[in-house]
Amino acid sequence: MPLSRFDLALLETRKPALLVGVDEAGRGPLAGPVTACAAWLPASSIPLISPFVNDSKKLSPARRERAFRVMLDSGVRFGFGFAGPAEIDRVNILEATFNAMSAAVRRLLLYTGAEPSRALVLVDGPHRIKRLEACLQEPVVDGDARSLSIAAASIFAKVLRDRWMAVLDRRHPGYGLAGHKGYGTALHLEALRRLGPCGEHRLSFAPVREAAETAR
Repeated sequence: MPLSRFDLALLETRKPALLVGVDEAGRGPLAGPVTACAAWLPASSIPLISPFVNDSKKLSPARRERAFRVMLDSGVRFGFGFAGPAEIDRVNILEATFNAMSAAVRRLLLYTGAEPSRALVLVDGPHRIKRLEACLQEPVVDGDARSLSIAAASIFAKVLRDRWMAVLDRRHPGYGLAGHKGYGTALHLEALRRLGPCGEHRLSFAPVREAAETAR
């Protein structure tokens, strides 16, 4: 079933002024930020992007980049939010993800000028976003495989985070951040044992905490 059917059905039945898809990238890695995106698809953009947009996990890096460019060229609007390692360590990864998602939605609404109370926010996963009570929210389990808006958000979040991890790789050489994007691969774990954590590592995550204790 085309992903757009889910969104078009909600637009017809719920009639929100703005239908927003929200997703994140980077909850699981040991390093780098968690990155959230809120995406709004103008009606004119839906047929243009539908052939290119899918769950970001199902697309190769090259296809994600192509979809990213097609969405920008087609008028898709988006807002981003980030939570870095220090915030993740302070409040935990779930709360940091909510913070990033909330910031992404608020930035998008500010950009579009839409009233929060007239927006319907589709959130990938089983939870509503905390600290975003002004908006009507609809959690959608496996949303990036069901909703075009959420799939678009998943691509935006993944592309932006991957690009940032390449920047962090140049700032912190030796860990291979551009390749594994901060996930706990064998290469990353070996570098952690050898070099100890850098400033982009999440000290509240067990493998990083253990490497930090060993390096003392």
